[in-house]
Amino acid sequence: MTPRLKQKYSDEVAPKLASEFSVKNRLALPKLEKVILTVGLGDQLEGTKINPRAKEQVIQDLSLITGQRPIMKRAKKSVANFKLRAGYEVGAMVTLRGDRMWEFLDRLINLAIPRIKDFRGLNDKSFDGRGNYAFGVNEQGIFPEIDMANAQFTHGMNINLVFRNSNNEMSRVALKELGVPFRKPEDAKRN
Repeated sequence: MTPRLKQKYSDEVAPKLASEFSVKNRLALPKLEKVILTVGLGDQLEGTKINPRAKEQVIQDLSLITGQRPIMKRAKKSVANFKLRAGYEVGAMVTLRGDRMWEFLDRLINLAIPRIKDFRGLNDKSFDGRGNYAFGVNEQGIFPEIDMANAQFTHGMNINLVFRNSNNEMSRVALKELGVPFRKPEDAKRN
Protein backbone atom coordinates (compact mmCIF):
# COMPACT_ATOMS: atom_id res chain seq x y z
CA MET A 1 0.00 0.00 0.00
CA THR A 2 1.37 3.40 -0.99
CA PRO A 3 1.89 5.90 1.85
CA ARG A 4 -0.62 8.75 1.85
CA LEU A 5 1.91 11.59 1.46
CA LYS A 6 3.77 9.79 -1.32
CA GLN A 7 0.50 9.47 -3.22
CA LYS A 8 -0.32 13.13 -2.58
CA TYR A 9 3.11 14.16 -3.81
CA SER A 10 2.81 12.25 -7.08
CA ASP A 11 -0.85 13.16 -7.73
CA GLU A 12 -1.04 16.80 -6.59
CA VAL A 13 2.30 18.34 -5.66
CA ALA A 14 4.44 17.20 -8.61
CA PRO A 15 2.00 18.50 -11.28
CA LYS A 16 1.73 21.82 -9.43
CA LEU A 17 5.53 22.13 -9.29
CA ALA A 18 5.78 21.27 -12.99
CA SER A 19 3.30 23.98 -13.97
CA GLU A 20 4.51 26.64 -11.52
CA PHE A 21 8.20 26.28 -12.35
CA SER A 22 7.64 25.20 -16.00
CA VAL A 23 9.48 21.91 -15.70
CA LYS A 24 8.65 19.77 -18.73
CA ASN A 25 10.49 16.57 -17.82
CA ARG A 26 8.99 14.83 -14.78
CA LEU A 27 12.40 13.37 -13.93
CA ALA A 28 13.72 16.91 -13.45
CA LEU A 29 11.16 17.64 -10.72
CA PRO A 30 12.33 17.87 -7.10
CA LYS A 31 12.19 14.61 -5.21
CA LEU A 32 12.39 14.02 -1.47
CA GLU A 33 15.31 11.62 -1.28
CA LYS A 34 15.78 11.00 2.45
CA VAL A 35 15.05 12.23 5.96
CA ILE A 36 17.90 12.24 8.49
CA LEU A 37 17.35 12.41 12.26
CA THR A 38 20.33 13.12 14.52
CA VAL A 39 20.58 13.35 18.30
CA GLY A 40 23.69 14.65 20.06
CA LEU A 41 24.67 13.20 23.42
CA GLY A 42 27.20 15.85 24.44
CA ASP A 43 25.59 17.03 27.68
CA GLN A 44 24.86 13.52 28.90
CA LEU A 45 28.36 12.13 28.33
CA GLU A 46 30.55 14.73 30.00
CA GLY A 47 31.00 16.42 33.34
CA THR A 48 30.08 15.23 36.80
CA LYS A 49 26.55 14.12 35.89
CA ILE A 50 27.27 11.38 33.35
CA ASN A 51 24.09 9.47 32.58
CA PRO A 52 25.00 5.85 31.80
CA ARG A 53 21.53 5.13 30.38
CA ALA A 54 21.58 8.06 27.96
CA LYS A 55 22.81 6.00 25.03
CA GLU A 56 20.22 3.26 25.56
CA GLN A 57 17.39 5.77 25.89
CA VAL A 58 18.35 7.66 22.73
CA ILE A 59 18.60 4.41 20.76
CA GLN A 60 15.22 3.24 22.10
CA ASP A 61 13.54 6.62 21.41
CA LEU A 62 14.83 6.87 17.85
CA SER A 63 13.87 3.24 17.20
CA LEU A 64 10.31 3.89 18.39
CA ILE A 65 9.98 7.13 16.43
CA THR A 66 11.39 5.88 13.13
CA GLY A 67 10.88 2.12 13.19
CA GLN A 68 14.56 1.68 12.40
CA ARG A 69 17.59 1.15 14.64
CA PRO A 70 19.95 4.17 14.73
CA ILE A 71 23.70 4.04 14.36
CA MET A 72 26.04 5.66 16.87
CA LYS A 73 28.31 8.40 15.53
CA ARG A 74 31.86 8.72 16.84
CA ALA A 75 34.03 11.80 17.24
CA LYS A 76 36.57 12.16 14.44
CA LYS A 77 38.94 14.48 16.32
CA SER A 78 40.01 15.02 19.90
CA VAL A 79 39.02 18.42 21.32
CA ALA A 80 40.43 19.18 24.77
CA ASN A 81 38.05 22.08 25.52
CA PHE A 82 35.05 19.77 25.12
CA LYS A 83 36.73 16.85 26.95
CA LEU A 84 36.33 14.84 23.77
CA ARG A 85 38.59 12.18 22.36
CA ALA A 86 38.59 10.69 18.90
CA GLY A 87 36.44 7.57 18.85
CA TYR A 88 34.03 8.58 21.64
CA GLU A 89 30.37 8.06 20.78
CA VAL A 90 28.84 11.54 20.54
CA GLY A 91 25.44 11.00 18.96
CA ALA A 92 22.98 8.80 17.13
CA MET A 93 21.67 9.03 13.58
CA VAL A 94 18.89 7.47 11.50
CA THR A 95 18.48 7.84 7.74
CA LEU A 96 15.01 7.10 6.37
CA ARG A 97 14.27 6.41 2.72
CA GLY A 98 11.36 5.07 0.71
CA ASP A 99 7.97 4.27 2.24
CA ARG A 100 9.29 4.48 5.81
CA MET A 101 10.43 8.06 5.10
CA TRP A 102 6.99 9.06 3.76
CA GLU A 103 5.20 7.48 6.73
CA PHE A 104 7.51 9.25 9.20
CA LEU A 105 6.99 12.58 7.43
CA ASP A 106 3.21 12.10 7.59
CA ARG A 107 3.35 11.43 11.35
CA LEU A 108 5.73 14.37 11.84
CA ILE A 109 3.51 16.87 10.01
CA ASN A 110 0.12 15.69 11.28
CA LEU A 111 0.82 14.36 14.79
CA ALA A 112 4.12 15.58 16.21
CA ILE A 113 4.49 19.20 15.05
CA PRO A 114 0.98 20.23 16.26
CA ARG A 115 1.97 18.98 19.76
CA ILE A 116 4.83 21.50 20.10
CA LYS A 117 4.09 24.02 22.84
CA ASP A 118 3.59 27.65 21.73
CA PHE A 119 4.06 26.65 18.11
CA ARG A 120 3.76 29.44 15.57
CA GLY A 121 5.19 27.64 12.54
CA LEU A 122 8.51 26.41 11.25
CA ASN A 123 11.09 28.90 10.00
CA ASP A 124 10.83 29.12 6.22
CA LYS A 125 14.41 30.40 5.90
CA SER A 126 16.10 27.17 7.04
CA PHE A 127 16.96 26.03 3.53
CA ASP A 128 20.58 25.46 2.57
CA GLY A 129 20.66 26.83 -0.99
CA ARG A 130 20.24 23.42 -2.64
CA GLY A 131 16.66 22.91 -1.50
CA ASN A 132 17.37 20.84 1.61
CA TYR A 133 15.44 21.85 4.74
CA ALA A 134 16.60 21.44 8.34
CA PHE A 135 14.96 22.15 11.67
CA GLY A 136 15.22 20.99 15.25
CA VAL A 137 12.84 19.97 17.98
CA ASN A 138 13.62 20.46 21.67
CA GLU A 139 11.88 17.45 23.13
CA GLN A 140 11.23 13.88 22.04
CA GLY A 141 7.87 13.95 23.85
CA ILE A 142 6.09 15.51 20.86
CA PHE A 143 6.06 12.11 19.18
CA PRO A 144 3.10 10.01 20.36
CA GLU A 145 5.24 6.84 20.45
CA ILE A 146 7.36 8.17 23.34
CA ASP A 147 6.20 7.69 26.94
CA MET A 148 7.75 10.63 28.81
CA ALA A 149 6.90 9.05 32.19
CA ASN A 150 9.63 6.45 31.60
CA ALA A 151 12.18 8.88 30.09
CA GLN A 152 15.36 9.46 32.08
CA PHE A 153 16.02 12.83 30.42
CA THR A 154 14.69 14.96 27.58
CA HIS A 155 16.63 15.38 24.38
CA GLY A 156 15.99 17.15 21.16
CA MET A 157 16.85 16.17 17.63
CA ASN A 158 17.72 17.67 14.29
CA ILE A 159 15.60 16.68 11.30
CA ASN A 160 16.94 17.19 7.79
CA LEU A 161 14.78 16.78 4.68
CA VAL A 162 17.09 16.14 1.71
CA PHE A 163 15.83 16.91 -1.80
CA ARG A 164 17.24 16.02 -5.20
CA ASN A 165 16.88 18.26 -8.32
CA SER A 166 15.69 21.21 -6.27
CA ASN A 167 16.36 24.73 -5.08
CA ASN A 168 15.05 26.61 -2.06
CA GLU A 169 11.90 27.94 -3.70
CA MET A 170 10.86 24.63 -5.27
CA SER A 171 11.39 22.79 -1.98
CA ARG A 172 9.46 25.44 -0.05
CA VAL A 173 6.46 25.09 -2.39
CA ALA A 174 6.65 21.27 -2.27
CA LEU A 175 6.77 21.17 1.53
CA LYS A 176 3.99 23.74 1.85
CA GLU A 177 1.78 21.67 -0.45
CA LEU A 178 2.54 18.54 1.60
CA GLY A 179 1.26 20.36 4.69
CA VAL A 180 4.40 21.55 6.49
CA PRO A 181 3.24 24.46 8.68
CA PHE A 182 5.60 27.35 7.91
CA ARG A 183 5.53 30.54 9.96
CA LYS A 184 3.20 33.22 8.67
CA PRO A 185 4.94 36.43 7.50
CA GLU A 186 3.21 38.57 10.16
CA ASP A 187 4.40 36.20 12.92
CA ALA A 188 7.97 36.33 11.61
CA LYS A 189 8.01 40.14 11.86
CA ARG A 190 7.07 40.01 15.55
CA ASN A 191 9.90 37.63 16.50
